[in-house]
Amino acid sequence: MENSPPSFIPLLALTFLVAFVYSSVGHGGASGYLALLSLYTFPKEPASASALCLNLLVSGAAFYAFWKASHFSWRFAWPFVLTSIPAAFLGGLIKVPPSVYALLLAWVLVFAGFRLLIDIKLSLKQVSCRPSLLFSLPLGGLIGVLSGIVGVGGGIFLSPLLLFFRWAEPKRTAAISAFFILVNSFAGLLGRAFRYQFKFDLSSLVIGMVATAFLGGILGSHLGANHFSAGWLRRILSAVLFIAAFKLFRSL
Repeated sequence: MENSPPSFIPLLALTFLVAFVYSSVGHGGASGYLALLSLYTFPKEPASASALCLNLLVSGAAFYAFWKASHFSWRFAWPFVLTSIPAAFLGGLIKVPPSVYALLLAWVLVFAGFRLLIDIKLSLKQVSCRPSLLFSLPLGGLIGVLSGIVGVGGGIFLSPLLLFFRWAEPKRTAAISAFFILVNSFAGLLGRAFRYQFKFDLSSLVIGMVATAFLGGILGSHLGANHFSAGWLRRILSAVLFIAAFKLFRSL
């Protein structure tokens, strides 16, 4: 009985929670969905494709909410996405052992979580100007290829950098991250489609996860874009980073 999979209702509730929390800070939640699907022993490749599809859905809802609330800046975002889209596609074509990347990502998330907690009381007036193209273009490409390889949207890499270097306040960071995740998830999914022919699982389980993730994404992104304070966004994001790091450590 110890190895039996969890029941259907708790899985849907956890899917809703992952989508709600991640979307409130402009994230899609791919790492959370992968962890949940692993409880049902989904094969790695179908699980990755399903998680990226859920990522598209939730990050799309998050982007719309933050864009509608006037937090998105195309002038800020375009240098990052210009190089990240083709890089994420190429990363999706590459098949590598995941253990090294999982370990590196876990430690990066732990560091980012502590930094967010330390900087949580920084004034928004301390936000500096946008990074130069000489920095943002290669950074977008690097994050894109790593995201394509790992199978996430890349916001987990980008958003801490935007906050650490004080390039953007939390809500603008969430808006840019949501768009970044949206386009990179699509590019990474397309790269996987070229690398191997996968079939989407349309079982009642996956359909239920899609529905609950969509609801969680709409609610979380609406609250994050319009009602949560900047401090709450930082706290929520730091919690997301610690949870993702813990799951990565457990998978090693």
